[in-house]
Amino acid sequence: MQIKKMLTLCALISSLLASAYGQRFSSWSAPVNLGPVNSPTGDFFAYISKDGLSLYFSSQTCLPRAFPGCRPGYGGKDIFVSQRANVSDPWEPAQNLGPEINTLYDDTAPALSVDGHTMYFASARPGGFGGSDIYVSRRHNKRDDFGWKAPENLGSGVNTGSNESSPQIFEDDATGVTTLYFDSNRPAGPLYGPYTDDGNDNGNDIYASLLQSDGTFGAAAIVAELSTTFMDRQPAISRDGLEMYIASNRPGTLGGPDLWVSTRASTSDQWSTPVNLGAPINSTAADAGPALSFDGTALYFQTVRSDGSGAYDLYVCTRTKLKGDE
Repeated sequence: MQIKKMLTLCALISSLLASAYGQRFSSWSAPVNLGPVNSPTGDFFAYISKDGLSLYFSSQTCLPRAFPGCRPGYGGKDIFVSQRANVSDPWEPAQNLGPEINTLYDDTAPALSVDGHTMYFASARPGGFGGSDIYVSRRHNKRDDFGWKAPENLGSGVNTGSNESSPQIFEDDATGVTTLYFDSNRPAGPLYGPYTDDGNDNGNDIYASLLQSDGTFGAAAIVAELSTTFMDRQPAISRDGLEMYIASNRPGTLGGPDLWVSTRASTSDQWSTPVNLGAPINSTAADAGPALSFDGTALYFQTVRSDGSGAYDLYVCTRTKLKGDE
């Protein structure tokens, strides 16, 4: 009964927030498995292109050890892309981005700039600052999903000797400010909790770094409104900058990490206290890796469900813009 009351309250709060801030949307639909996009060994961290025709994500490959049904790759987790000719078409078989992007080490969590010429991702490859770092790659042709150039480390403004992952870029048209959001398990003080090697990623918090005039990213600062002593990871921001989805195992989850949403009235305001998205998006399993479509009507994420193909699968749920907010 208590859980049912909590879910009803979450749904009510979510509806009120959607009406108060930015565009108004219907409620999210039940999640749908992406089917052939998924593999039996785990698929993570989806990102949908602006035109909705390219789905980037990470997948566990056959190296360093083989799994039944695993995808060929270069080692650990690699970044793949699945394409479709039209948004109403099914996704084609996923293809590895190749050795220009992927390595023997984990390469994960891709995210693209609005113009489609820049990709940010996390990698544990050697030569960084330690652990997982955030890298950037560029391409000349935004329609060429295999035209990415050799990636560059984003540098010490963003990366540390700890783990940095899940980059998300927000380009504010109103102010001209570009912000990189990401998560990190760097020491952040007693308010946010120390890193604990307990498998729960407790100590991970949300950070933001501003793009400087010289093209580098400045010193990152913790986003206090989104961070706790628990696991707070994988930020996904809406195009208008007024919604932020995260994965967190803070109190109030249905089991494991859940997806939460925070809102703000304008891009100069602070984020609200995150609200649990509730069932059927969240479950007693781990629900993580949120990613919004450019128009805000589709939410991709990873979870383990009974209708899945193995470990983590990618799912999508949808919503519609309410009349008058088109």
